[in-house]
Amino acid sequence: MNRGIVQDLTLFSDALQEEMQLLIYLPPNYSPLYKYSILIANDGKDYFQLGRISRVTDELYEEKEIENLIIVGIPYKNVKDRREKYHPDGQKHQAYIRFLAQELVPYIDENYPTYQIGMGRALIGDSLAATVSLLTALQYPNTFGKVILHSPLVNEYVLSQVENHKEIHAFSLYHVIGKEETSVKTGDGLITDFVTPNRELHNLLLKKGFSTFYDELDGDHTWKLWQPDMKRSLKRNFGL
Repeated sequence: MNRGIVQDLTLFSDALQEEMQLLIYLPPNYSPLYKYSILIANDGKDYFQLGRISRVTDELYEEKEIENLIIVGIPYKNVKDRREKYHPDGQKHQAYIRFLAQELVPYIDENYPTYQIGMGRALIGDSLAATVSLLTALQYPNTFGKVILHSPLVNEYVLSQVENHKEIHAFSLYHVIGKEETSVKTGDGLITDFVTPNRELHNLLLKKGFSTFYDELDGDHTWKLWQPDMKRSLKRNFGL
């Protein structure tokens, strides 16, 4: 089987005032002569290592089941850094969202042969990384056309952002949660029920008229739940 390559680069962010590591997967037979959709992965290293996203993508290419796709993973530096950037209350949260939309997207468009339209760009994340993916799409609905959510942390702020969102046709959602995610230990040490708020989010998305796919899987808040869903996530969003 032909394998894609993963480039390890850094990009300085003015919004965050720090170097950001990027893991960029280029598929087998990558060529600047073709155009590519972009999938930006928050929790980037986790998606590559625990989600095995590049291997799954290689397999889907081999089977000619997905369109041309470049995956851009953004690793977090440590747990504190992750919370500061991904959590709605985090000090760097808004700056990180600006980095994604105003710095990373132009950088990718400049250096890779992309479609340069919202429907050609997607965000993916698990847990808090899913939360920041959703909030980024809500703030920049014309920049991102698809959002893949694996068990997002959903609180009142997230629900209010969805409730107040006007451009419901700007992007589509893919949203899964594990049925056993009723007592998840979050980064701040609290035990949180993820299932109820995710059902609430789903009902709100339906009520608002968003285009959304939703599923409840058997499992807990871990990669044992999300990794087996990787193939379907990619096929539903980038399938031929």
